[in-house]
Formats: sequence, structure tokens, C-alpha cells
Amino acid sequence: MFLLYQIIISILVLISPIILIYRILINKEDKKRFIEKFSLPSKVRKKGKLIWFHGASVGEILSIIPLIKNYENNRSIKQILITSSTLSSSKVLKKYKFKKTIHQFYPIDQIFFTNNFLSYWKPSLAIFIDSEIWPCMFKNLNKKKIPLILLNARITNNSFQNWSKLKNFAESIFNKITVAYPQNIETKNFLKKLNLKKIKEIGNLKFAENYEENLHNLSNNLKKELKLKKVWVASSTHRKEEIFCAKTHLELKKRVKNLITIIIPRHIHRVAEIVSEIKNLNLKSTCHSSKLKSLKNIDIYIVDTFGETKKFHKVGSSIFFGGSIIKRGGQNPLEAARFGAKILHGPNTDNFKDVYKLLKSLKISKKVNTPMQLASSINFKKNKVSGLKIKNIGEKILKKTIKELDKLIINEFKKT
Repeated sequence: MFLLYQIIISILVLISPIILIYRILINKEDKKRFIEKFSLPSKVRKKGKLIWFHGASVGEILSIIPLIKNYENNRSIKQILITSSTLSSSKVLKKYKFKKTIHQFYPIDQIFFTNNFLSYWKPSLAIFIDSEIWPCMFKNLNKKKIPLILLNARITNNSFQNWSKLKNFAESIFNKITVAYPQNIETKNFLKKLNLKKIKEIGNLKFAENYEENLHNLSNNLKKELKLKKVWVASSTHRKEEIFCAKTHLELKKRVKNLITIIIPRHIHRVAEIVSEIKNLNLKSTCHSSKLKSLKNIDIYIVDTFGETKKFHKVGSSIFFGGSIIKRGGQNPLEAARFGAKILHGPNTDNFKDVYKLLKSLKISKKVNTPMQLASSINFKKNKVSGLKIKNIGEKILKKTIKELDKLIINEFKKT
């Protein structure tokens, strides 16, 4: 099965230039840095100990920022490498002025590329976040005897069912992991069934994600305009969910004056389509990138730029999370909950069911099925007490995580 996987990847490598050119044209790749995906570095590897963190995209990268800040102050670590696969995550990282931390795009998971990547960067420790499972990279990490940590591990029921169909192949991959720290009980049980030997529970690291005022503030003019409005937010929406939220706006508008709905689409390349749909409902919209000075008579404010989500999560007292009306498993609501927002969602939250279960027990979240239900559930006042509860949970998990990683780092550094 591993041989078949390599053949498939090799075929994809042959056509990858066409794919990359297309992605560059639609602004999904960095035209100056796409060579990094072929394991050609654009940054210099400094002498000394290097630890490597890898996360797929924005959410995973933001979840490790508190860890990066901690290890920036560790004198024994000379360099921190962060890799990710998306352009949006690289743009978000640029906003953080780290001294010893650099970013590179993750290489294509092919034996030669992954070996070349590891030979250049020579990490003392590899820390993969969430559900990032890459057979060729894992094989080469194991071959080079580099400890592999799966941090905040998450395996959904669907992905477990898929891995179970290829049990021997799955076990040959998962047994390369030195230790896994699952973010929920379900993942812990799945990892055990996949024959992973060392598993330790410390909690969901995304509870610990922090917020930095200087990085995530709205412009003074926009803050001033929003203060004149009754604001609610729809975050990480998918196709059909923007219409759902626009209909909610129409329902709310019957009883709420100076209302504005902020929509943050999951995929901003769909903005033109969303604007058209809203126009068909006789609602007036504007986009964040237009930097409109006045929001008078604006119904829907569409966030169409990268790395802005935190700013708008802070201003929303009620936040609806997309991917939950349609069957996408929902989105992580913890950041918004930390700001004291009421969390609203549809029935499909399987990807984060432990999180939503906890928020429900704390009376922070509510499930809705229709625009009318969503409209009746929205309020315009933050709950500071609920925000503090989430922050306290996060601080405890962060301390546990740092303690665990410190043990691994110290142990590894002693060897060399």
C-alpha cells in the first residue's frame, strides 16, 4: 500500500507544475515561494538546535502561537521552523514579529522531497498539529530517528473509518509517532485502535489560543461606525449559509434598529457570488476591502480579506459558526467564546462535538435549525463571565502542554 501511495504521489508531482500555475493565477499560491513545496528552502538554517512545528492552515498555526512565544525565550533553541500548506497561514504569521521563528511551506509528501527537507533543516523534534498525517514524511522522520509528536491530535469518525479500511497501512504510519496528545476522548480511542502505543491526555490546545490587541484591532473609523450599530457575526460560512444568515438579518430587522450583519466567508474567492445573492434579497452590502467610511444603510458587511477573523470575533456579542447548517462538521468556536460571545450553530458539529458539548454545559452555545430560530437566539450583550471560564481552561491546558513539550525537548537535547 505504501508503494501504491508513492506511485500516486509521483504522478501528482509530474502534473504539479500545472496545478501550481493555476493556483498562482487564482492567488492561492505565493509565486515567489512555491519552490518551497519542492523542498527548496528560501531561508537559511542557522547553527544550533531547531524545533519544527507543522500545521495545515490558519487555525492550526494560530493554536500554537502561545507555544511559539514561549519557545522564543528558550535560549537553548536557536531557531524555530513553522511549516504550513496555505497562503493564508503564511500571511497571518507575517503579522507576528518573531525573532528566531521562520516560516516555510510544507513540501510535497514524496520520499525525495521529504528527505531533502529533513536533511537541510535537521530538526531535533517534529511537532505536527491536529490531523496532519503524512506517510512519506513520517517514514523519513523515523528513518532519521527524529522524534515525532502529534499535538492536539484530532481524528474524526469519518477519517477513522477510512483508516480502518487500510488497517495495516494505517498502523505502519501511526506507529512512527513517538507520542500523541489527543484533543478529545474520541480521538484517544481511535488512536488506540490504530495501535498507537504512547498517548497522553492534556486537553484541547485551542482553548489556550491567545489574543493580541496590537495585532487584531479594527481601524478607528470602523470601530466608531460599528458602535452606532447592533452587530452580530456569521463566521466561516459556506455556500448556502450566507443566504441563511441574510434571511436571519431580514427577520431581525423587523424588531432591531441600526442592525448590521457581519459575514466572514470560509472561502473569500466566493465574495462576488455572495454579494449577488444578498442583492437578490434587496439587502445592501459592502466589503471590508472597500474601506467604506460610513456604514449608514448597510445591511451586510462582508469580510473579504485574510487574517481578519479575530478582529470581528471581538466585536460580535452573538456569533454564528458556519459549516454547521450544511454537512461540513462545523468550525471551532473557542476563540469567539473566549471573547464572551454567545455561540450559535447548526446541527452539524461533528468535527468539534466535544467543544460544543462543553460550551452547551456552560450555557454558552445554542443549536439552531432555521433563520427564525437564529434570529430569536441573537442578543447584543457580551458575557464576560463565560469568556473568563474559557480563558481559565485554556491557561491550564497551555501550562500542561509546555510542561510535556519541555520534557521531550530537554530529553532530546541531552542526546546531541
